[in-house]
Amino acid sequence: MKKNNYVAIMAGGIGSRFWPMSRTGFPKQFLDILNHGRTLIQSTYDRFAQFIPKENIYVVTAQQYCDIVSKQLPDINPDNILCEPSRKNTAPCVAYIAYKLQQLDPKSNLICTPADHIILEETSFIKVSLEALAFTEKHNALLTMGIKPSHPNTGYGYIQYEEQSVTDNIYKVKTFTEKPDLELAKTFLASGDFLWNSGIFAWQTKSIITAFEKYLPEIHEVFDAGKKMFNTPNEKDAIEKIYPQCVNISIDYGIIEKADNVYVIPSSFGWSDLGTWGSAYENLEKDYLENAVAGDNVMVFDARKNVVHADNKKLVLLQGLEDFIIVDTKDVLLICKKDKEQEIKEYLAEVKRNKGDKFL
Repeated sequence: MKKNNYVAIMAGGIGSRFWPMSRTGFPKQFLDILNHGRTLIQSTYDRFAQFIPKENIYVVTAQQYCDIVSKQLPDINPDNILCEPSRKNTAPCVAYIAYKLQQLDPKSNLICTPADHIILEETSFIKVSLEALAFTEKHNALLTMGIKPSHPNTGYGYIQYEEQSVTDNIYKVKTFTEKPDLELAKTFLASGDFLWNSGIFAWQTKSIITAFEKYLPEIHEVFDAGKKMFNTPNEKDAIEKIYPQCVNISIDYGIIEKADNVYVIPSSFGWSDLGTWGSAYENLEKDYLENAVAGDNVMVFDARKNVVHADNKKLVLLQGLEDFIIVDTKDVLLICKKDKEQEIKEYLAEVKRNKGDKFL
């Protein structure tokens, strides 16, 4: 394992599209959505611990989740759990770990990854990750892992890349397109030069800091001014002053879609961003009627192609439904057509309006 390779697991989201299992106080990255016996963040940590030194694994999360991270990842150094005082999307999150590591190790080479993705082929993933880190170590490059698309998905961003590789299996990025409609997604798939944007990135910390200076100077200025406080007892105070000055913006929109040194490595390692119940359905085992069931006491009669999630201790009997999401928790029951899952966020807004925050 190379001592200058690091990973930052970004774990501050609230996972609203996985409601009602995912709640504001305990979101999906801390849940075992697929009934594997490990939560999503635990699986992510396990994956990276195979090729990144454990002392080089960091988690960036919201202040309210720091204790949950500590409990779920007991092997991680408490100093490696970076607690954000407010949610400002992924750009400040990336800036925090980058400026901190640059002070700690000027040669640091970093992967930034969401905490809640599914990767089924870990050997392939490790191979691609090491190839990515080997490339960024030698180049001033911002590299993203692109996923070879299997179908015209309208929920993912797409990356178009140059025809000629710059080195073995690494290509310069031409364009980014956010969540196209179905016809455009079909066109992308047919062209053969588009990939899904996984949101997993690799770069040297000095490369991403240069990009902040150029494309997000307001974020660069506040982090640069406070960087001497990082890795000292004053770091928490510095971050609490820095975050209110940061704009709320994603790293994709703020830097990746604007920079001229962005590269992609086409990959295939059984990836899903597990963004919706539909994606959970795709990744859960199914019975002979194509129902994906998580729960020890779920009984299904004359029902097809449903995704069902229920407490192991609770008996749930399902009859006659097709293509539904059924999620039963101690205080909420969700029954929703699978093709309406993108509207769950809208339903949540109605819940908040009518019932307050109690069920969120």
